[in-house]
Amino acid sequence: MFEIIRRDGLARIGKFTTNSGRTMETPALFPVINPKINTVPARELYDKFGFKSLITNSYIIKNTPELKEKAQAVGLHEMLDFPGIIMTDSGTFQSHMYGEVKLTNEEIIEFQKSIGTDIGTVLDIFTEPYWTKEQTAESIEVTLERTQKACEMKGEMMINGVAQGSIYTDLRESCARRMATMDIDVHPIGGVVPLMEQYRYAELVDVIMSSKKGLNPNRPVHLFGAGHPMILAFAALMGCDFFDSASYAKFARDERMMFVDGTFRLAEMESLDCNCPACRGHTLEELRKMEKGKKTKLIAEHNLYQITQELNLVRRYIREGRLWELAELRCRAHPALLEALRKLKDYQDVMEQYDPISRDGAIFYTGPETRNRPVFKRYLDRLGTRYVLPTDKVALFEDNHGKPYSRPYEQDFDKARRAGYTPIVVAPFGPVPAELDELYPLAQSLFPQIPDMETETESERLTYQFLSMMGVKEVILQDQIPDDGTEEFDANMLRAKAVARYQFGIEAADALFREPVELVTSKKTGKIRNVISDGEHVLSMRAGDGLYTLKLEGAKRITQAVPKPHMRVQVMDDAVPFAAQGRNVFAQFVTECDPEIRTMEEVIVTDKDDNPIATGRAFLVPFEIEQMKKGMAVKVRSGSSDE
Repeated sequence: MFEIIRRDGLARIGKFTTNSGRTMETPALFPVINPKINTVPARELYDKFGFKSLITNSYIIKNTPELKEKAQAVGLHEMLDFPGIIMTDSGTFQSHMYGEVKLTNEEIIEFQKSIGTDIGTVLDIFTEPYWTKEQTAESIEVTLERTQKACEMKGEMMINGVAQGSIYTDLRESCARRMATMDIDVHPIGGVVPLMEQYRYAELVDVIMSSKKGLNPNRPVHLFGAGHPMILAFAALMGCDFFDSASYAKFARDERMMFVDGTFRLAEMESLDCNCPACRGHTLEELRKMEKGKKTKLIAEHNLYQITQELNLVRRYIREGRLWELAELRCRAHPALLEALRKLKDYQDVMEQYDPISRDGAIFYTGPETRNRPVFKRYLDRLGTRYVLPTDKVALFEDNHGKPYSRPYEQDFDKARRAGYTPIVVAPFGPVPAELDELYPLAQSLFPQIPDMETETESERLTYQFLSMMGVKEVILQDQIPDDGTEEFDANMLRAKAVARYQFGIEAADALFREPVELVTSKKTGKIRNVISDGEHVLSMRAGDGLYTLKLEGAKRITQAVPKPHMRVQVMDDAVPFAAQGRNVFAQFVTECDPEIRTMEEVIVTDKDDNPIATGRAFLVPFEIEQMKKGMAVKVRSGSSDE
């Protein structure tokens, strides 16, 4: 069972529970244990390093008589002395490395069951990057047939359904979609080791993202063969939950040390600038002169500490809503990773569907690639479809006075409005109308004062494209605004309506702002706090992100004025009284929802007759709600019984 606890876009912190009751937190690494070598004992992985899971090879165990006999006699957990979750591979990787293996899918599934593994693996076909599309398609059919058979045989053992497809994105997505319909427990993405070994990370992006489009979000995704610390943040950003690494031990035997910025040979290193528990107290010269077995174990432990440290950091950044920032920084460790980060722009539409409406922290600009984040696309999309220009004349302002822009530019904005011009700032996000400058992500972003040429050029291009699309008749610069303007305006009312349109849509905003409208503002800051329309409290504006919290009276107006499913999450009859009492809505009780809902977006919980019974914020997106067997779909704020 897999339950999402926290998230940042596609990245997830989850709780994974096996059929035996063993649990672990994701994202997580499964260290690979070779039962014949055992560089770092399994018990040490659990007690010393805190790994709650590992992966070992059932094919090797089956073909080693003494290991096979012991595993079947006492079970895999006792044999390895490991109390955590054990996953077993099937021999597929051996077929990739050494050629065809001599066993059948049914034989290896039965053997994995017989030794008590928690998660077994199908004997899938490893699709090589150099294969033709026809050869790949044929092999996928074999993998799917074997996977279905494994699902029928698995019993209490969980099963890995490995998505294959070489470098062909359509085959990857198709394979994933067909896997999603089967009784699978974990979704590994296979056949990717050659891509990583050859630094073909841009193609790895295609493989992961095309697979994610088809996989069931109710199951964790395992990126087979990925365990280097330099790629963990980037892979987690794309929604990978499990990783595994044999490299920590293989590299150690070859005297190579893993770091977040690459792998380095001990013989070529100039200093041992590492303070992990394994390296602490040792000099580079001491390590080089160390006895071979002791040296191998120490380097393997160093490699494991590097992995655990990075995974801890990834989880922290997910909790803080800052994983994009960490991934961008990590991708600058190697040109091939930077290429992959740029490749991810091709999937901006997919990423936007999972990107939260707002985050607690600010957006930190790390370079031109930051502009490829889905939050930039969403802002421009909503600006183009939901913003209404108050006038057909615009005054352009420079982004050089801090945020929100209306604070340093207050008098200049007022001057422009009196002269009949709408003030718009040319910002890294593109055009920023003065009425929207406090909402997320515009005010909650930090860019360098000295812009790079690419961002500066793109900001101007987007601004003039927007002005042309909106049919603006006159554009002037801030120093050209006339001093004798006499137009009357209400800056707070302009802001209140513009934010409502941006957040809920034009039609819904019109329903919320039914005259007479009173704006309640903060006595200390002067900022909008509440919207009272026709005597009813319909909206409250949040100070943190400049967006609205929807009140139940506001929800009633939207459902009356805007046809379903706009902003709705409809629940079955059994869930209605609980939601009405202010309890959270869980995925299994949702019968229908607006396909445009995004994470952290204000939603209206309704019954089957479209009556609003609660308001809250979405935790899952529609595709996830359809698939998830467990977990919160809407964090309810207040229900109709609370009114």
